[in-house]
Amino acid sequence: MLSATNQNGIMGAALVRAADAMLRSLGGEEVRLLLPAVVMPGDASSELGLVDPGVEEVSLSPVVLRALQTSSSGPRRRIELLIPSSGVAAELQARNMGSAQDLFESALGVVHGGELFHIEGMATEYFGGTPYLYRVVVVD
Repeated sequence: MLSATNQNGIMGAALVRAADAMLRSLGGEEVRLLLPAVVMPGDASSELGLVDPGVEEVSLSPVVLRALQTSSSGPRRRIELLIPSSGVAAELQARNMGSAQDLFESALGVVHGGELFHIEGMATEYFGGTPYLYRVVVVD
């Protein structure tokens, strides 16, 4: 017999796989997250901040995009990105980041369809203490 903790962990892992499959079946697209580059040249001008380190593009998929309503005085478009945790987990490990919130807060923006969007906010969906889906709202 599994303990409640083990059972929630197994169910959480299953839900991660299910979210990934669901978003793929819904026509999951790809977005690119723009992150500041961390590698700087070793000369003095970079130490003075005279060199732009550039950006690094990270592809996330599958992602489902949903248009949200906007107020007449707000941004032109608001889009909710539904991203499975499986698509984010590898990037967290590669960048030695503790949470998806850290990753999205450090991002300079999101590119989709050749357009740059600003990240307005994000929320994490959990089951049994396991994150399985991220809802990221972007605006232009």
